[in-house]
Amino acid sequence: MRILIIGGTRFVGRHIAQAASDSGHDLTLLHRGRTGAGLFPDATHMIGDRNGDLAGLRAGDWDATVDVSAYQPRQVRNLAEALDGRGGRHQYISTVSVYRPPLPPGFTEDAPLVELADPDVEVTNDTYGGLKVLCERAAMDAYGSDTTVIRPTYVIGPYDYTGRFTWWVNRLVRGGEVLAPGDPADPIQVIDARDLGAWAVDLLERRTSGTFHAVSPAPPFGFGDLLEAMAAEVAPAGTTLTWVDSDFLHAAGETEDSLPMWPRGDEFTDANAASPAAAYASGLSPRPLRRSIRELHEFEQRSPTRIPDGVGLPPERESELLTQWRARRQS
Repeated sequence: MRILIIGGTRFVGRHIAQAASDSGHDLTLLHRGRTGAGLFPDATHMIGDRNGDLAGLRAGDWDATVDVSAYQPRQVRNLAEALDGRGGRHQYISTVSVYRPPLPPGFTEDAPLVELADPDVEVTNDTYGGLKVLCERAAMDAYGSDTTVIRPTYVIGPYDYTGRFTWWVNRLVRGGEVLAPGDPADPIQVIDARDLGAWAVDLLERRTSGTFHAVSPAPPFGFGDLLEAMAAEVAPAGTTLTWVDSDFLHAAGETEDSLPMWPRGDEFTDANAASPAAAYASGLSPRPLRRSIRELHEFEQRSPTRIPDGVGLPPERESELLTQWRARRQS
């Protein structure tokens, strides 16, 4: 197949591109040239900016297009206009943040979606999900029944520039008393980027349309299960988890940046308990979580990924919060 990927050099796009390359497909990547120097030497690289310069797409034909980088519906429409029917099947990478809470555990892909009053708003934490809904609809309008929408949860694995999951693995490696936020039963789901990439390419090869959650494992699965799996795989003997109440952490000014992936206990936590049934039936086969943790730790030992500033608690802040929490519990 001739596959065009919009992006393809950072994390999710990179793993989809790797899966396509490994399967012997003819690969074209449209990107800005800012990351991934030297990646995929056998691929055709088009340097452009989807927000302004799509001239390189006005010639050529592809059997399938994968869009991993559209956050606003105008970007989807502009891409469709540039391709002018030459992009083949269309696969849009969306998010489980498209859903409107409250949501029951095990909700399916037909659950209610977020609705934005203004489609021209900028991307923020508050508008992200609603804009992704509009992107999905723009893709369906442009490509019709040849559209596949993938809604991932937290994506994990090598080259994760967000540093969220990686920070937790690294924190468990250090051992000691670990501040664990919220309630261990708070729902959480992840998907290994390598499994997502292989499955995304398989869907293209089998011309599979529809909307699918890219999540694992099936609920119920809590943040406690996640951290216990990390501890079992990488933590030294004597490591302990101390669960600290979400209200206390909110009052102390902590956020999902300082405690990455923290479900926070608010209504949006519901989105972390999606059903993976449709995706599993279509061929998604996630590797065991502990294997992902072990492999990511091994990768980080060979080639550490820079954790962005502000992601994760500094050791002294963690110690301070734990001391305050113990004092509160004893008072």
